[in-house]
Amino acid sequence: MEFLDQYQTIVAEAIEKYTFKNKPDELYSPMNYIISHGGKRLRPIMVLMACDLFKGNLEDAMKPALAIEFFHNFTLIHDDIMDEAPLRRNKPTIHTLHGINVGILSGDALLIKAYQFFEDLEPELFKKCIKIFSETGAVLCEGQQLDINFENMSNVTYDDYIKMITYKTGVLSASSFQIGALIAGASEKDAEAMYNFGKHIGIAFQIMDDYLDVFGNQEQFGKKHAGDIYENKKTILYLLALEHANEQELSELNYWFSKKTDNIDKVYSVEKIFRRTKVDDKVLRLIQKHNEIGQSYLEKIDLPEERKLPFRELANYLLRRES
Repeated sequence: MEFLDQYQTIVAEAIEKYTFKNKPDELYSPMNYIISHGGKRLRPIMVLMACDLFKGNLEDAMKPALAIEFFHNFTLIHDDIMDEAPLRRNKPTIHTLHGINVGILSGDALLIKAYQFFEDLEPELFKKCIKIFSETGAVLCEGQQLDINFENMSNVTYDDYIKMITYKTGVLSASSFQIGALIAGASEKDAEAMYNFGKHIGIAFQIMDDYLDVFGNQEQFGKKHAGDIYENKKTILYLLALEHANEQELSELNYWFSKKTDNIDKVYSVEKIFRRTKVDDKVLRLIQKHNEIGQSYLEKIDLPEERKLPFRELANYLLRRES
């Protein structure tokens, strides 16, 4: 994945270049703080990769790529407030350090700065990219609300779940690839193919997240084991278990998911049902299905296979996390 390291270096240098130096510090220091702890920065990399695929100028795509990174971090600041999360990327969250008011305001400012980073684009291209960006933001908020709604819903369906993770995770990857392609001058058809590639890879990535929560190597995954079970999350594992459970297993699932408890017996019992109903195998097949659908959209783009290879490698990398 040497190509990924190269893109990460380019993005890191751009973030350093565009560090906020505005005043007041109380507003902009928290913004720099979260951007500087940026993880893998995959979404701006997706913009640059798509631009490269169609032989565009990376300089033209750099600020829009950062716009998507700023937007992503804006959502994380507000998510952490909603979840009352003390840590993000193993660092104290902004509202923990500076209070909820600063957290809300610095998140809002990041969103505004993200829009400003599209301003260098030519008018027609600016209009196209901002339309995609705005629609993505609205859909992502809808996905977040659906996720919140699910906590108190007893009749969440498979289709509900797929819609929620598409909105919360899939569309941001999708629009990152689409915007990068459009900036490079790709046709609407090819940019749409990139959108669908990103959407299905994003769906597969989120399903893998749900799988690893229960069946992953927790030291590698870096999260509390079976946190979704403790929190009664209506993940794909739970929904498939409901579908394939016998009467006794169904009764047991309903019993445990009616209680929010740290009782370890809950985790053991629910895990056993997951294994007996073979949801682990079913979920892995579903991940592969969305990966294959995503890859099929690459086939629709009339470019040499060697140019598309990094995208296949990226998809496989994202889905090859430790299990």
